Amino acid sequence: MLIQNEFDIQFHLPGDTPMVALLHLHPSLDTSLRSSDDLVVEHIDSTSSTTILPESYNDSFGNRCARFNAPAGALRLCGRNLVEVPDQQDLQPFGAIQSPIEHLPADVLQFLLASRYCEVDRFGAIAQDLFGTYPPGGHRALAIRDWVHNKVRFDYAKARPTKTAMDVYTEREGVCRDFQHLAVTLSRALNIPARYVTGYLGDIRVPFGGAGDFSAWYQVWLDGRWWDMDARHHEPRLGRLLMAAGRDAADVAITTSFGIANLTHFSVESNEVNEAGVRIPLPEKTGADTAQRPSNVPVNAIVVQGS
Repeated sequence: MLIQNEFDIQFHLPGDTPMVALLHLHPSLDTSLRSSDDLVVEHIDSTSSTTILPESYNDSFGNRCARFNAPAGALRLCGRNLVEVPDQQDLQPFGAIQSPIEHLPADVLQFLLASRYCEVDRFGAIAQDLFGTYPPGGHRALAIRDWVHNKVRFDYAKARPTKTAMDVYTEREGVCRDFQHLAVTLSRALNIPARYVTGYLGDIRVPFGGAGDFSAWYQVWLDGRWWDMDARHHEPRLGRLLMAAGRDAADVAITTSFGIANLTHFSVESNEVNEAGVRIPLPEKTGADTAQRPSNVPVNAIVVQGS
């Protein structure tokens, strides 16, 4: 299966602004690339544009990052890539075994701990009360995912960058990142390592779901590997493409600006294409879920501003 991805994100910067962007595919997908995976950074004025060459590096989670200093004015970040991935839906961890903590790899242990949006220390009794009767492992992990999916109501208007897992548990509404933060926290509270993920999840062989966005989901460590889980789109999907993984959304913001960066344009596309690069038509919508993301309001890839 061939999937073509592209994005175009634009800002107005009142002053010179250092920035970090996580807009490349994850290094684990390097062998799947059928094109380059470049990030183009342009400073635009009234008559011309100037290309800014970012410095690339891998962060402590293994994500591919780009850092650059952008002058005041209009800034454009864009890119395009083509990947070939297996024609199969998300694998489900039915029967997967949960490892004792003492047997976990050292680099997995951090995904049991509390983080900015995931207050694991506040969820011990809650998680035990809700899921303590389920056998450890894949069965319990799937029960957590499905409980969050069924109990939290999706609402674009309820997005806010400060919302934590406890806020989601209390309010029972939010956007994709909120679903995932709650599921991650409940998983960790029951000693299932869980990490937050951002990437592409386009409308691949499902009806058109509205304007594009980067997507959020999470992964759990069972049976010695990471499994994709999604408390928002809990049915298995095709074409998930990992960009970055971390403890929560703070670690994998698509852009982090160390100063004011006013978003002026945002578009993301992820589509299945044939060998000639032509998009594969989507099936007609038959369900009742017709919610669409408002134009230019990225709710999963929230821009984080530093100071």
